[in-house]
Amino acid sequence: MSMFGRRRTRATTNDSAADPAAGSTTTEEPVIPQTVADAAIRHLPERVDPLADLRALPVPPARGWAVRDGGRDHHVGTPVLWQGTTTQLAGLYPFVGGSGSRVRGVPIGHDLHTHEPVGLHPGDWLKTGLISNTGLWVQAQPGVGKSAFAKRLGTGLCAFGWMLFVPADVKGEYTALIRRLGGTVIKVGRGHDAINPLDPGPLAALLATTSGRERDALRESIRARQTTLLEGLLLLELGRAPTPTERNLVSRAIDLATDAAADNQPTIPEVRAVLEAAPQLLLSAARVHDNRERYYDLTREVLSSFDLLVEGPLRGLFDRRSTARLDPSSSATSLDISVLDEETDEVVAAAMLCSWAWGAGMIEARQAGQGRNILWIQDEAWRALRTGSGLVEKSDRLTRLNRHKGVASVYLTHSMDDLEALPSEEDRAKARGIAARCAIHVYGGLPASELRSLTVSLSSREKNMLSSWQSAGTWVPGQRHPGRGLYLIKAGERAGLPVRMNLTQSEIGLYNTDSAFDTPPATAVA
Repeated sequence: MSMFGRRRTRATTNDSAADPAAGSTTTEEPVIPQTVADAAIRHLPERVDPLADLRALPVPPARGWAVRDGGRDHHVGTPVLWQGTTTQLAGLYPFVGGSGSRVRGVPIGHDLHTHEPVGLHPGDWLKTGLISNTGLWVQAQPGVGKSAFAKRLGTGLCAFGWMLFVPADVKGEYTALIRRLGGTVIKVGRGHDAINPLDPGPLAALLATTSGRERDALRESIRARQTTLLEGLLLLELGRAPTPTERNLVSRAIDLATDAAADNQPTIPEVRAVLEAAPQLLLSAARVHDNRERYYDLTREVLSSFDLLVEGPLRGLFDRRSTARLDPSSSATSLDISVLDEETDEVVAAAMLCSWAWGAGMIEARQAGQGRNILWIQDEAWRALRTGSGLVEKSDRLTRLNRHKGVASVYLTHSMDDLEALPSEEDRAKARGIAARCAIHVYGGLPASELRSLTVSLSSREKNMLSSWQSAGTWVPGQRHPGRGLYLIKAGERAGLPVRMNLTQSEIGLYNTDSAFDTPPATAVA
């Protein structure tokens, strides 16, 4: 019997064991009572744990403890990731679930279904092959958080070392955020800062430090942007696209005005003065030889349009040299044109075109010097583009900041009907093309009628989700709008990521676009 009371037998031999007749005998060990066994265990010495010291360490080594029973392995292989549908994998391993998304990037919110954190980083998504370009299309009804999404993304990317740039802030919605980020707000308008849309900015300094083909290429880039801008402004005033002869004369006039300017910064009045002076170079370009009367017949409408740009509703806005400069060290910059919000659509459109051109020139110069990634937010763009046929093409040429320059462009709109309001079918087709080319689409609450016109395919479940977010289901005041802070992020044909974004207290104040209604009503006087 063992010390734990188990009985066992043992064969023994004696001197007569050699005699078969004597045989053998068996004896039994005495049974030790359980109380005696317990007492014996209590008096045994404690067993020394050889892993005690190693287990006291905060974390084990990468390949396990280098002792017996320590789980040591000479090589740890890389696991293989397998993907498949839930129908297929359920038979292999029943506890399957959605893969979710990577957390890396700006924290947008939590997945509505899995509650996993969802991050968005256009640059990282491009590098890892999730998307093919860095364009973002953000569409939602007013008041559900469309601009809040753009501001959260811009704030987060600034923390990653990006620059936030808002080229034409029509309502001044981004001013508070830009200032909180330590950025630069350039307020454009009568009595405020002036920007010369023909100003090459820091690119002019690069011209002085380059030579040969590089300098020629840089000069042609500046000239092309200046010509495109003036053509867009003339389109607003003429109500049509300039003729080839008019475009040729305007570009030649820009060259002459640039050569005459001491700082290589011509202004719109100086370009008009060159056109009106009719130098021999322009007469030859118009194929009229010395016939000035014929020349003025060809340029009468263009000169009248320039008169409107200088002496008309835009007087004092974009007809002088720039008084504002882009701070190279600034992490965020916006061109605030909110003082023009009450002007006509033509004035706002001209201001937006000039702001886009000036901002794009500043960005190109910045990229040439530092190569910093930029988030370009283009809000309320369709207010400018609907004022004249052909402006979609002009704006696309002015703001075409491709991914190879490290720029991610964000387009915000309320409805695809904004595109349908453009003047011509050609403009509408080009605008739909801009939307379709964006690799990332973000949708908030939308009515069911709007879902049919989207440029991406949605499942029936995703359509029902978006339509359920678009309006409140009760008349009880004080209830949260069902779509506030809810977004569906789509990239390619993948299933969308439904995300809820909760704002911090600081963000609630910075992102609030309804602050005009926060002022308490005046007390009535008896």
